[in-house]
Amino acid sequence: MIDSCKVDSCKDLDWNEIWMSRMKGNRQSDRSRDCPSIWESRESALRFWNMCQVNSHRTEAVIQGTDINSDSRILDIGSGPGTLAIPFAARVRHVTAVEPAEGMRSVMQEKMAERGVNNIDIVQKRWEDVDVRRDLEAPYDVVIASFSLGMSDIRAAIEKMMQASSRYIYLYHFAGPTSWDWQWHDLWPRLHGREYQPGPKSDVLYNVLYQMGIYPNVSTFPLVHNQRYSNLDEAMRTLAPQAQAETEEQKAILREYLRGAMFEERGELALPGSSVRVKMWWEKRKEN
Repeated sequence: MIDSCKVDSCKDLDWNEIWMSRMKGNRQSDRSRDCPSIWESRESALRFWNMCQVNSHRTEAVIQGTDINSDSRILDIGSGPGTLAIPFAARVRHVTAVEPAEGMRSVMQEKMAERGVNNIDIVQKRWEDVDVRRDLEAPYDVVIASFSLGMSDIRAAIEKMMQASSRYIYLYHFAGPTSWDWQWHDLWPRLHGREYQPGPKSDVLYNVLYQMGIYPNVSTFPLVHNQRYSNLDEAMRTLAPQAQAETEEQKAILREYLRGAMFEERGELALPGSSVRVKMWWEKRKEN
């Protein structure tokens, strides 16, 4: 359940300001948390694509849980390498994918070509920089942002989504601390001499929507998502940039942490991962 307070006790809180404050704290503690910058590497983007293919049942669950038909037009915000956009494109008339990271865009174009997909337009911009009238062919039947809510001003981001949608908006986000929040909580003081601050979660998002007069449907589901690596060196290559482990001392700290945290599974090394995830969706009112 979403832990939100009553309107009487919360009326003086600006939940968008709370979102912005927590996002600022997260970016100050972890200067790599500027989401697009993490995925500029084509290698990272391809790894993400491959991981999603192994867990394609999760993608299918998202598609099945979205109100679409063969004539639908979809706007996918923060589309990554096309893990949702490409399978959506096989079932709808058109998809517009907003994705700023070059690595992600490159992999998406490659996978589109491999699968003969030609009904996706890619807008290589941050959502904050998108002009709905100039950059998009709005309105869309469905606007979806799946674990891509890295915007500082979430209220402005949602208002733009409402502008781009003719009917549905679907948001996926996290509830409570994730396994990587705990991981960086343990590592950050040792690596960087400062505390790690997690970003805002779905409790804040819900209250932002509530203050906007939006009362979304909400469903919550846990997810286990162990990260697999062929060996410790591959794990280091992947995780060192995320940990901002640049010096030999920092890399030694990270390597020792991974040795203790990872376990062998089916001939690979796995780093345990889990989170509680939230889906919020609503139908746009005619007056909007």
